[in-house]
Amino acid sequence: MKKLKWIILIIVALLALVFFVGMPYMKEQTKKISPETTKTYTENGMDLSINYSGPFKKGRTIFGDLVPYDVVWRTGANEPTKFITATDIKIIDKILPAGTYSFWTIPNKDSWKVIFNSEIPDWGVTILSGGKKTTRNPKADVIVFEVPVEKSTIVEQQLTMDFEEDDQLYLTLSWDLTKIRIPINQ
Repeated sequence: MKKLKWIILIIVALLALVFFVGMPYMKEQTKKISPETTKTYTENGMDLSINYSGPFKKGRTIFGDLVPYDVVWRTGANEPTKFITATDIKIIDKILPAGTYSFWTIPNKDSWKVIFNSEIPDWGVTILSGGKKTTRNPKADVIVFEVPVEKSTIVEQQLTMDFEEDDQLYLTLSWDLTKIRIPINQ
């Protein structure tokens, strides 16, 4: 019985070590590989920001391979991408209330589904799946819509998200030879 208590104590200590030391160390190391970036837009009565970790291409085929088609992607590396709006905004024909959201996509060759979700999970993927399975709760999706893919002739080496003004405001995502533009209005 004494031996069993020691075994249990050692297992608990090892699990605590992994949780309190190993996981924070792993998060710190992955952010060196896929740096965290925050982009903001504070004009025209809007106060928006997107916080994401941008992995690099490193000679890999990105869409359809590293990021499979027709599968929910956490859209970035490390923790889920966070989108924050201080006011209600309109994306295409859907209202996104003021708040903080996790940002998910389902890439495809010609168009992407874009998802703003009210829950922000710790990591966004399950470790046991090797990062292939997300922890997104579809019941917490606030808005889901589709945008076309724009093909680029210039290879974007690192995943980049930003706000661009053209004929209107867009949240853009570019990586490899792919770009999507999400129209944002008040």
